[in-house]
Amino acid sequence: MSTGTAADGGAPARARDAGALWRLAVATLDGNWEHDHTVPSRTLYPHQWSWDSAFIAVGLSHVRPDRAWRELRTLFAAQWADGRVPHIVFNPALRAGSYFPGPAFWDSARVAGAPAVATSGIVQPPVHALAAWLVHRRAPSERSRAELAWLYPRLVAWQRYLTGRRDVGGAGLASIVHPWESGLDNSPAWDSPLAAVPADVAVMRAYQRHDTDHADAAHRPTDLDYARYVALVDAYRAGGYRDDGLGGRHPFLVECPLVNTALGLAEHALAAIARETGADPGPHRERATRITAALVDRLYDPVGGTFHPRDLRTGRLVPARTALGLMPLALPGLPARPVAALLAEACSPRFGLAARMDRPLPSHDRTAPDFEPLRYWRGPSWQNLNWLLWRGLRAHHRFDLAAGLRDSMVDLVATAGCHEYFHPDTGAGLGSPAFGWTAALLLDVLAEP
Repeated sequence: MSTGTAADGGAPARARDAGALWRLAVATLDGNWEHDHTVPSRTLYPHQWSWDSAFIAVGLSHVRPDRAWRELRTLFAAQWADGRVPHIVFNPALRAGSYFPGPAFWDSARVAGAPAVATSGIVQPPVHALAAWLVHRRAPSERSRAELAWLYPRLVAWQRYLTGRRDVGGAGLASIVHPWESGLDNSPAWDSPLAAVPADVAVMRAYQRHDTDHADAAHRPTDLDYARYVALVDAYRAGGYRDDGLGGRHPFLVECPLVNTALGLAEHALAAIARETGADPGPHRERATRITAALVDRLYDPVGGTFHPRDLRTGRLVPARTALGLMPLALPGLPARPVAALLAEACSPRFGLAARMDRPLPSHDRTAPDFEPLRYWRGPSWQNLNWLLWRGLRAHHRFDLAAGLRDSMVDLVATAGCHEYFHPDTGAGLGSPAFGWTAALLLDVLAEP
C-alpha cells in the first residue's frame, strides 16, 4: 500500500477525505501537464496518448477547462488526412530512444496524409466526442461552443474513418488491426487471435523496451507478446498504414466490444454537439441506433449473457470473459435483455459488482484459470473501465450499483494514490504512480452526487 505524497501519486492510507483526494488529483494533473497536453505519466508514457487525453480532458473540465480544450485541440491537430486519430502524438522535444516504440519505429513522416508531427499509425477507442461534450456541459461558455464548432467536423471525420475504412466485417462495426488499438493491450481476449500471428521472440533483441525499466516485468506484457505486437506493426506499416484490402493481408482483425461501444457513444455525443453547433443531430442518432444493433447482432452471446470480440479471421467469438464484455452497458440504447444479462454478469463472482464492493472490479474474469492479478490487463482494476461502467449503470438507472462502483473507485485512490492500475483483490497500486486518467476520472466521480 502506497504512503507517498501528491508529488509521486501516493495518498495517506485510507485517506477518504474528499478535499484531500481532490487536491491530490489536481496536483497529479498539474504535474503531468506538458505545454499543450498532459502526459499519462512522467515515467512510462512521456508523450501524448489518444484516449488518455480524452479521459484527462473530462477531469480537467472541473478545474482547468482551458487546458481541457487545449488537450483535445492538440490531439486533433495531429489527425491524419483520412480521419484517423493516432494513438500516440510524439513530443519532438524528447530525445530519440526515450520511448519504445518511438517515432523512428512508426515512421509516419514517410506516409502520405500523415500530419507534420510524428505519430503512431494505429488508433485507440473513439472516446473523444463524449469527452468534448462532457467538457462543454461541465464548463459551458462562448469559448467552449467555439471549441465544439472546431472539433465537430474533425470528430465526424474520425467516426467516418472507423465506420468506413475500418468496417472490414461489412456489418457497420469498426475492426482493430492491433491489440493496442483496443486500449487493453494484453487482455486474454487477444490470446486466440494473436496465437495465429507468426512471431519470434528473438526479434526483441533488436529493440530496447522501456516499460520494464519503470515497472516489474512480471506485471507487463511478455517479450513474446511484444514480438507479436512488433510483427503486427511491421505488417501494417509495410502497407503504408492503408486500410484497403485488410481482410486479405493483415493477420489480426477483430471487432472489439469496447471500441464499438465507444463508437456508439460518440454518435450520441455528436448528436448533442450537433444541436449545440447548429448541425443536424438526426443522422448521429440513427448511426448510434445502427451501431448498437450491430453490436448486439455481432458480438453478443445470448447463451453466455455477455459480449465478446469477434475474430474476423475465424469468424468466431473469442470465448474469454473479460471486462470488455461489460462495456456495452455504457450505451443508453442497449436492449433490455442484454442489459439484464450484463448486470448479472457484472454482479457474478467473475467481476463482483455490488452496492457495497468487497474488492475492486477486475479487468478479467477472476474465476478463470488464466486470471493474473498483477499483470496489466489480465486481472488488475483500471479506473477508465470502471468509469465507463459507472456511467452505464447510471444511464440504466442502477444507481445502487453505480454508487458501489464509485465508492470502490474512490477507495482505490484513497488507499494507493493515483496509480495506473490496481490489484484486483487488495487494491494495492500497480504500474506507474501519478497517472493522468486515474486523477482525472477521480475528479469526475467526486464531482457527482
